[in-house]
Amino acid sequence: MSNENVMAPGQIIKILVGVVVFLVVAIYLLAKLATSGFNVDAEVMTKEAVAARLKPAGESIASDAPPGMRTGEQVFKAICISCHGAGLAGAPKFGDAGAWGPRIAKGYEQLVTHALAGFNAMPAKGGAPDLTDDEVKRAVAYMGNAGGAKFTEPAVGGAAAAGGKIDPEVTGKKIYESVCVACHGAGVANAPKFGDKAAWAERTKVGLDEVQKIATKGLNAMPAKGGYTGSDAEFRSAIEYMVNHSK
Repeated sequence: MSNENVMAPGQIIKILVGVVVFLVVAIYLLAKLATSGFNVDAEVMTKEAVAARLKPAGESIASDAPPGMRTGEQVFKAICISCHGAGLAGAPKFGDAGAWGPRIAKGYEQLVTHALAGFNAMPAKGGAPDLTDDEVKRAVAYMGNAGGAKFTEPAVGGAAAAGGKIDPEVTGKKIYESVCVACHGAGVANAPKFGDKAAWAERTKVGLDEVQKIATKGLNAMPAKGGYTGSDAEFRSAIEYMVNHSK
């Protein structure tokens, strides 16, 4: 029998060493991958960072203002900046007078119509359906003015900001749903529960003006204005909304 195909001991040792080296390198590379060793910043891979990157386009960013009360600047920074900040997808870049000029010439109402309904690549309300029409209008005015227009933003608070009466069913409801519901929705910490006639009747015997004074200063576990930072008139509308729905 021929011995031509029988490997010498030295060859066998070289092969075994090669296999061992390969396995060591493979294990090292897998370990580096598992620990983001390929120059991947660990911060980029945090759950929070990944979640931020997976947010749907146009998702609102929380602000201190309750829904319906956000200024044009707040709406721009939370929503519109995703495209108008850099001029993506044909959107006129913020502050670019040349890009905004032809659009401003069409008039404020036309720009608002496009912003509300959507136009070209821009979805309705910039992809943020939770925005009110007035908030969208404020954002249009804010961006247009940065591009050379002289638009007037709808006043925050609606009629009240202009000296008129606030509608509790509009403004008051929004404030309740964004602030007051945290306690009054379920009657937390002895707060009169929304819709509880007996609880509210007891507290409103002194009159709404006195109720507002007490609530404005804060009482027991309730902080001043329940934590609401808007005007007294707007806060009053939230009280009226809760009282009206508890009669």
